[in-house]
Amino acid sequence: MVAAAVGFAIVGLFASAVVRGHEIPADVTIRAFVKPEATVMRMLVRAPLSTFRDVIIPTRAGVFLDLPAAEAAVRIGADLWVAGGVRMLEDGRDLGRGQLVATRISLPSDSSFDSWDRAYAHVTSGPIDPGTELVETHALVDVLLEFPITSDRARFAVETEFARLGLRTQTVMQFLPPDTPPRVFQFMGEPGRIELDPSWTEAARRFVLSGIAHILIGIDHLLFLLCLVLPFRRFRALLLVVTAFTVAHSVTLIAAASGWVPDGQWFAPFVETLIAASIIWMALENIVGVSSLRRRWVLTALFGLVHGFGFAFVLGDSLQFGGEYVVTSLIAFNVGVELGQIGVLLVLLPALWALFRYVVAERMGIIVISAVVAHQAWHWMTERGADLLTHDLPAVTATFALRAAIVIWVIGGLLWFAQRRRVSFSARSNAEKDTRRL
Repeated sequence: MVAAAVGFAIVGLFASAVVRGHEIPADVTIRAFVKPEATVMRMLVRAPLSTFRDVIIPTRAGVFLDLPAAEAAVRIGADLWVAGGVRMLEDGRDLGRGQLVATRISLPSDSSFDSWDRAYAHVTSGPIDPGTELVETHALVDVLLEFPITSDRARFAVETEFARLGLRTQTVMQFLPPDTPPRVFQFMGEPGRIELDPSWTEAARRFVLSGIAHILIGIDHLLFLLCLVLPFRRFRALLLVVTAFTVAHSVTLIAAASGWVPDGQWFAPFVETLIAASIIWMALENIVGVSSLRRRWVLTALFGLVHGFGFAFVLGDSLQFGGEYVVTSLIAFNVGVELGQIGVLLVLLPALWALFRYVVAERMGIIVISAVVAHQAWHWMTERGADLLTHDLPAVTATFALRAAIVIWVIGGLLWFAQRRRVSFSARSNAEKDTRRL
């Protein structure tokens, strides 16, 4: 009995040690520098030692790192978790696995990664004092990688797998090209391939794809489009309405990118609440029986202003990947959104046609679908509204009121101009039809 108890205790201790060795840290910050020099690309990376899972790190008395003995294990971990998670490209050519040149255990108080020169000197200065008392959960590991390149003036890109180091991994990466200012990238998770000095075509391609993706994965925007399409299933007419939505959200998106919006924590849940309310409004109009495409066109443009702020919250952190082509990136993103919306229309219209022809009567189908959408949007609105009420709402300042008035004036002018053009186009079309009859 005693032997069995001892056996279970040993197994339990072993199991807990294994579990501890496989724990994934919750919040991880990775610091990195990328610097091309002549024929070599150097990359410095700082990561917490606790992210090197499945690597046994020797300790003294089970508390402090056995620093001389830990150097070999740390190098194995750096090769597995850092070098194995970096892919560098030069003019589109994969440079292969980076050479692990140096590793160094560092104290959490070390500030050498504030600059490239200090960080490089620190990593290559030799090991930490072996008498230092340092626990594993506080230790940092600095890693130097090198990649052979043909020119430090080439276009470089990097892909990382640092997100696997933690449940929530933030990376701060600084690119140091020759003779030009540094460029800083800060991102959560994995943003895919990062063009370190993108051309305008690379920036445009990235953000067109991003715009398409944001429409296809944004369930609230998709439900808004569904409510928009339900009563009016004429592609040409809906194309104009969807374009009005794109133009409207482009204005607020540009305003947000230019810093013309409040920066308080209350603003994001405020906009998200309004987006849910816009879906409810459109769904209720479908239920009561909206019949004016012109009214729907104006409402869609107005709601597009709100949705533009929603896009801005997502796009804000991504604009850094456009390099110096911020305007190009914004335009490309809006083009991608428009293409995504057109693609949704091309799928929705025939699907709804088949549904109302073979499954359910049109009026009943519109009511049922709109009611389901309104129900979901109502839950979103109440949840987001509750989140909004947890923040302190600001007083309306003169600066904010002036900016809001300018945005409203610009939007009103665009709507007025678009409406005049629409009326003029309709009148000309009718005149041509009358002429053909004569």
